[in-house]
Amino acid sequence: MYVFLKFSIQLYSMPHIDPHVHCRDWKLAYKGATIKSVKQLAESQYVDVIFDMPNTNPTMNSLRLVEERLRLAKSEGCSDGYYVYIGATKNENQLREAAHVATTHPKVVGIKFFTTGKPEDVLAITDEKDQKKVYETLTECDYTGVIGVHCEKESLFRMNRWKPEKPWTWNLARPKEAEVEAVKDQIRFVKKTGFDGTLYIPHVSAVETVNVIDNARSSISIVCGVTPHHLTKSTLDMREAYGIFYKCNPPIRDMEKDGLKDCLIEGKIDWFETDHAPHSFREKTELPFMSGFPSLEYYHQTIELFRRWGLSKERIEDLTYNNIKRTFKKVIG
Repeated sequence: MYVFLKFSIQLYSMPHIDPHVHCRDWKLAYKGATIKSVKQLAESQYVDVIFDMPNTNPTMNSLRLVEERLRLAKSEGCSDGYYVYIGATKNENQLREAAHVATTHPKVVGIKFFTTGKPEDVLAITDEKDQKKVYETLTECDYTGVIGVHCEKESLFRMNRWKPEKPWTWNLARPKEAEVEAVKDQIRFVKKTGFDGTLYIPHVSAVETVNVIDNARSSISIVCGVTPHHLTKSTLDMREAYGIFYKCNPPIRDMEKDGLKDCLIEGKIDWFETDHAPHSFREKTELPFMSGFPSLEYYHQTIELFRRWGLSKERIEDLTYNNIKRTFKKVIG
């Protein structure tokens, strides 16, 4: 009992970073997860630092909006431990501005875009030629920082298989092959363009994805993170009452969580991240059945799970702090 308590005290006294959250301020504040409330939740989960993603409304893809977001955080008393990504679009001038901001601004940790999304989603770059152009432009700008890419290949989606009354079919509509192939695309583009930054693949959902990433480490700088819901849930959970609440992108899979656990233990996954993305009850349970899960609420619980899996204090510290701090060199704390 004493050893357990000592281990737990050590775990929670060390700093923690969540490099992937979605705060819902500005026009999305009705969802309830504002910067202030997410920071408070993070503190209750022993998380000292959060990185806010740029698919906000309005989209955080310019210096002006980055500064506006940071002023908001400061006005709420949440500036300490709050960092942001700037979004990437197909527009070359915007990419150049993003590269400059991500390089020079002390509170901007990296750049982010999505390989899937609706036409109105300015950070959705679905055409492979445009994706490659992102890396070409960033290379021309001598950008050597982090670029995070949500990887799912739309051409491999099978949306006719999605049935909202059967939430587990989201996994069939957006199969793991879509993630694997999108990651392969990004690795290929990095190599072809000579991009010298770090490619960050968030929320890996399949073992094959992790293996593709791990095999690429010898030739490019690449990292990946895993969420609590992809580590602990499967489509069996989506067959239960209110399974629709587990709908997320990329989907929770059939038989991947045990393999992801093994990858985590083996050191093939760089860090633990939540992808905290709350929506209103109505948005989750009615059209459009939005994707996203309030997973920061399970941070503390998942760290305890790591301990039960036999991960050492040092390994947990790497997953929750050291590897993140090493990759995102600007972070203080």
